[in-house]
Amino acid sequence: MYNLFITSQDDAWEKHHYEIDKSRFLEYTNMDISDVFKNAKQDQLDVLKSYPCLFTYEGFEGYSKVGYLEKITDRGRMYLIEYSFDKEIPTIKSSDLEDIALLLDIRGWEINRTHWAIKDEDLLIRLSEANLIKIEVDKNDTVLPDPVESDSIVVESVKSYIEEIFKLSNDQDNDTFYRGHSDKKVYKLVPSLFRKDKAGNYKFLDNENVMFNEMILSNSSDFSMDTSTLDKLVRMQHYSLPTRLLDITSNPLIALYFACSSNGNMNVEGEVIIFKINKSHIKYFDSDKASCISNLAKLSKDDKENIIFEADVEGFNKQQIVGRLLHYIMEEKPFFQPRIVPTDLQDILCIKSKRANSRIYSQSGAFLLFGHEAVMNEEGTEDITVRRITIVNKQKILNELDALNINDSTVFPYIENTAKYIAKKFEFISK
Repeated sequence: MYNLFITSQDDAWEKHHYEIDKSRFLEYTNMDISDVFKNAKQDQLDVLKSYPCLFTYEGFEGYSKVGYLEKITDRGRMYLIEYSFDKEIPTIKSSDLEDIALLLDIRGWEINRTHWAIKDEDLLIRLSEANLIKIEVDKNDTVLPDPVESDSIVVESVKSYIEEIFKLSNDQDNDTFYRGHSDKKVYKLVPSLFRKDKAGNYKFLDNENVMFNEMILSNSSDFSMDTSTLDKLVRMQHYSLPTRLLDITSNPLIALYFACSSNGNMNVEGEVIIFKINKSHIKYFDSDKASCISNLAKLSKDDKENIIFEADVEGFNKQQIVGRLLHYIMEEKPFFQPRIVPTDLQDILCIKSKRANSRIYSQSGAFLLFGHEAVMNEEGTEDITVRRITIVNKQKILNELDALNINDSTVFPYIENTAKYIAKKFEFISK
């Protein structure tokens, strides 16, 4: 196991500290490793100090170094790492790493992106076998720590669930929303656009603008009444296209229904996630900030990659790519002041959208809208508090919800779903 650090920052590895955005942590990292460290506490992060590190530059430019982490500090949106280099290992010409990139699990496009990955390879042995280092090397027997287990209340009936919901305190500064997961170990607080495969590669993110355009091109009449990019994203989400929206609901019973609904094993524990969201982070469908984030969907992968967020507000808005984004925003909002605050594009907002279809209406739907490379910590953020309820005895709960008229027919109010529900309900089953 080793830590791989890639940066585009000139001479970054001439220092002994570096700050990296959390959204870049665990990219191109196998899922079994990523699941362990995604919401790691300090004790788990400290395990990474026992793994050797390869510090290199985008495009295999310049020289690379080998060393170890000395300290990892959580700074909200960023990790500050402090490190030292192995004095027995000289600097390595980065271009020499290209021949063994596959052996080091450094994949195609990966070398062109700033990030921090954890690789299931023995770095020192690979470098030694390639004659890039000349020291005695023993096999690295690093192990993974146990994943963080969230504290969670367990319920097995609608009655006990409602009792727990009523125990939650209400306050004037926050609103409450809910989301149900049918498998608490598999599903994460990640919009479909940001999902990764088991190897840690983004499945859809690189083609966001292509999918957006293809969907409208193929079904233009369906989008004719949508006045904003957010409206279009909501409709695309409705039809299961991967977007940067994550469904939530203001109805706790709807979330409970989704926590119990499963095409797989009904014995797998589900969960309901409860969000307390600061009202300053709750926006309506016509929000300017929501327009800024939504229109990122129209920018190409390269465009989004090349936005310089570290610039001041004036310098940020003078970038050609940001000018293109402003053009998209002003197409739907002609009077929008052409000035974007960089951090607004990286935020996560709660959006109360138009209830433009029966599904959003019946599910009391709202959304979390994820900005550029935004990451939702599974334990919550400064503005979004997260609590969890584990759901067991799913079939019993589904039967109880049915008695309350919450079922396939009412949650998905389409005639074909109603027909399936009625047929199943009155199907003769021999005993």
